[in-house]
Amino acid sequence: MTDAAATPVETPVQARVHAGSCHCGAVRFEVETDLSQVMECNCSHCFRKGLWLTFVEPAAFRLTSGEPALTEYLFNRHNIHHWFCPTCGVEPWGQGTGPDGKAMIAVNVRTLTDVEPFSVEPGTRVDGRSF
Repeated sequence: MTDAAATPVETPVQARVHAGSCHCGAVRFEVETDLSQVMECNCSHCFRKGLWLTFVEPAAFRLTSGEPALTEYLFNRHNIHHWFCPTCGVEPWGQGTGPDGKAMIAVNVRTLTDVEPFSVEPGTRVDGRSF
């Protein structure tokens, strides 16, 4: 199905601060990121949740409200701490250590409230099922 009135996909190329939240708004955050580096993964977790991710250093992420509301989910090797809102079930981000050993935060791009739907697409697909 195509939409004749669809607008072209515009990919931002510079890092900027974005606002984000869970669905009910109990958890809110800000993140400085470049959305030209969005990644899609087919691991059992990301695929089921439809996550599109952008990775940032912890200094580029700021939780602005809802810390007491957060619930953690760990699976497999327990390397990534997946944080979600227990009220609405949305996972705004996960945090762990990247392949280089540095701390990183994986932000769910679909929770960024100032990004128009369909304005960003993943530039990289990762075969997480093979990990």
